Amino acid sequence: MRYFETQFLEDADTFIADLDSKTISRVLYNIDLAEQTNDPKLFKKLNGEIWEFRTRHNGLQIRLLAFWDKTSKVQTLVFATHGFIKKVDKVPGKEIKRAEKIRQQYFENKGKK
Repeated sequence: MRYFETQFLEDADTFIADLDSKTISRVLYNIDLAEQTNDPKLFKKLNGEIWEFRTRHNGLQIRLLAFWDKTSKVQTLVFATHGFIKKVDKVPGKEIKRAEKIRQQYFENKGKK
């Protein structure tokens, strides 16, 4: 059973594409696992509406920020906004603000359709 389905917005796609193939495999594996288990070690709420996919690989802390779209009656979607490699324990505020801005633009554009 899947708790949600993940889709990648442009910045998240670009970030993942720039990683090496083993790291890409690990990130996608963890996202797939998070969709099936809803494990907070893999997918955790940061604040308000912003969540993070968490992957540790080769000493790197890889993060993809995301938000939920529960407006469909058919499926629950999670949109990955963008990614970065974390150097400190705390997620930088500018990354959270960036994810919030992308989320806001997503819902504004969705409302226009």
